[in-house]
Amino acid sequence: MTTLDEFRAGFLEEPGYLDYGGVGPISRTVQQELYAHADLFARARFGSLAQLGHEDERVRAAASALTGFPADQIVFQPSTTQGLMHAIFGITGDVMVSPGEFPSLPVAVQRAAEALHVVNPVWLETDHGKVTPSGIREQLTDSVTAVAVSLVDSRTGYVADLDGIRQVIGDRLLIVDAIQGFGVVDAPYEVADVVSTGGQKWVRAGWGTGFLALSERAIEHITPVFTGWTGTDLVEPWDAVPPYSHSAKAFTVSNPDRVAQACLASALEEIAAVGVAEISAAVADSAARVIDLADEYGIEVASSRADNERAGIVVLEPEPESLTKLTASLHNHGVTAKSRGGSVRLSAHAGTTEETLAMLRAALTSYASAY
Repeated sequence: MTTLDEFRAGFLEEPGYLDYGGVGPISRTVQQELYAHADLFARARFGSLAQLGHEDERVRAAASALTGFPADQIVFQPSTTQGLMHAIFGITGDVMVSPGEFPSLPVAVQRAAEALHVVNPVWLETDHGKVTPSGIREQLTDSVTAVAVSLVDSRTGYVADLDGIRQVIGDRLLIVDAIQGFGVVDAPYEVADVVSTGGQKWVRAGWGTGFLALSERAIEHITPVFTGWTGTDLVEPWDAVPPYSHSAKAFTVSNPDRVAQACLASALEEIAAVGVAEISAAVADSAARVIDLADEYGIEVASSRADNERAGIVVLEPEPESLTKLTASLHNHGVTAKSRGGSVRLSAHAGTTEETLAMLRAALTSYASAY
């Protein structure tokens, strides 16, 4: 068991960092794992490299503990997008997705349609970027075989109601891009058929880390189009081309980066040791304090204020003529944030410090006094 204070002690980034929705600097635990495996890999003592082969089982077990999917229905991926591409290119029929989702989803659906001509995108109209059960219900047709959605919208911070969406779509496949909330949103992943996520944001495991989790129904109905030599039931399929495995391992192309697997496993194990619910509550508190500061300085908060509808993302929308002043003030005070499309996105984590919030306050004070 890891306490929340111990978890917070693993945040190594300099004060002022508020862009975990963009990239989460790696944790102390991941840094130590990376150093240890880099040393092991570099020295290659007799018999030592064989240890790396155990990281695949370790990372799948860690992902299983956080998603509820059996470990043998999980496969390591180098990115969320690659996992989504594996899943969506293997579907037949209409796939409902909002064109306003992070590009990984709509681009995957469109590319699958163009390449294979067995997938047809059904573009979901949303309520200001919010994918809701009621919106899906109104636009759902019998030809839709799958619905794809982000757990958390990257521009608004809105948390999708996965339970509600499952109730609306029935036995259609539910595909979830989970990266923008994984590790900090206590989500019912078990209602999904496909969960794809990466470790470089809130999980703080670094780039090149992720996994794809598949329900039994997904494994049965999704064809592994991009399945490589590691996607068979043979360890090394010499002198013949065997059929792909009827398991999650079919959704692999080659051997994974074992060091990346170790980094992701250590991050997931640490999250499980603290508990997602406790981390989620701490993130909600950090986000609430950011909202309070925005209110104090009269800056419009465009993202949801309800705890159940937001993760750690707070979106500020100043008057258009004031956007440059706000971004400049944040920059001048050393606050790392994301400016995009007329808004500023601040992403706070459980480890967001008092010093970081003080830096944000100073930036907003300068912004307010610039008039």
